Amino acid sequence: MDLRQMEVAVAVAEAGGFTAAAQRLNVVQSAVSSTVRALERELGTPLFDRTTHRVSLTPAGEAFVPAARAALRAAEQVRAAVDAVQGQLRGRITVGTMQGVWADLHRPLAALRAEHPGVVVRLRQAAVTDIRQALREGTVDLAVVALDRQQQRGLVTRLLSREEMVLVSAPARALAGTGPEGTVTLAEAARLPLVDFTPGWAIRLAVDRAFRAASVERETTFEVNDIVAASELVRNDLGVCVMPASIAGRFPDLSTHRFERHAPAWKVMVVRPRGEAPPAVAALLRHMA
Repeated sequence: MDLRQMEVAVAVAEAGGFTAAAQRLNVVQSAVSSTVRALERELGTPLFDRTTHRVSLTPAGEAFVPAARAALRAAEQVRAAVDAVQGQLRGRITVGTMQGVWADLHRPLAALRAEHPGVVVRLRQAAVTDIRQALREGTVDLAVVALDRQQQRGLVTRLLSREEMVLVSAPARALAGTGPEGTVTLAEAARLPLVDFTPGWAIRLAVDRAFRAASVERETTFEVNDIVAASELVRNDLGVCVMPASIAGRFPDLSTHRFERHAPAWKVMVVRPRGEAPPAVAALLRHMA
């Protein structure tokens, strides 16, 4: 068994099929299939259940993939350690992020690129619950996300920013009962058609938590998984949306309203698994203020 066989099997598991894995690895599908078959013969058991429509892991495959990922990470760390001694830093790191926090990443990524052009960075954008799971599985090396206290367990975290959320509306929408300086209450917001983000999003989790804390019930009119889509619905006066002030600032043509109290808030932090950070991850962390 060699590292290439492990890499191919992990790619099949992550891509969900042999064709997708071949595209990811930039090889022909027959090469992926023959590599996996040879590995299965060596192990004496199938790693994948193959059907016409999908490929899934067998129990042996479920055990193999996490161990193979760990072996591949260890090999990367060995190469990175030798490169570092020689004054070079190479390797590949995967950075997880959520929609809305890209602005927190582009500067440190540019600085890393200038300092270590041999480091390849893969960005993975997903819901915060998926990123947290990927950190635990080792498929993401570092993430910039918003996690609550319970979600931070078992991870190393460092706070980057904290901010309150605001209610965003079309300029033409007159909010009844608007308080001083254009403020609103959660109860007033709940009476409006609401544009919510998908469950599992950090914004949605924070908004749900704030409404529960204020004992205010609300109904979702639209549910989206894209910030631009949310802004378009608001722009066309189909609803209002609660989002972080920094994200709302990207849509200056929309009106923003602060909450009088119980404002939803989120903390954006850089997160990684416990243990010593690989050299490339450590280099990126140094550029994160």
